[in-house]
Amino acid sequence: MSDLCPRFEKAMQLISKRWVGLILSELLHGKKRFSEMEADLPISGRLLSDRLKMLEKEGIVERNIYSEFPVRIEYSLTEKGEALKPVIQEIQNWSDVWITAEEVKDQAIKK
Repeated sequence: MSDLCPRFEKAMQLISKRWVGLILSELLHGKKRFSEMEADLPISGRLLSDRLKMLEKEGIVERNIYSEFPVRIEYSLTEKGEALKPVIQEIQNWSDVWITAEEVKDQAIKK
């Protein structure tokens, strides 16, 4: 029981880091190239790169390099990352029920 809180806290720190949830949600749909994610997400390339490196270090995301010309690099979820699918889906379900459009609009105005 004493290991529960530090493990839970570590998990929450990972998935609550800004943009990580959206990156994971993108990768749940399959492999993506960096440029595809950069185009699909409202995030700078530098920050996206930083988050992908962090997720790769944590063993959640895998970077695959294909020796073609030009070189093709794709990102995908590892088994550990795929295991987050029900978590991400449940957060989406919860937000669909409990987060109103007005709250989202208010949050966007504050930024």
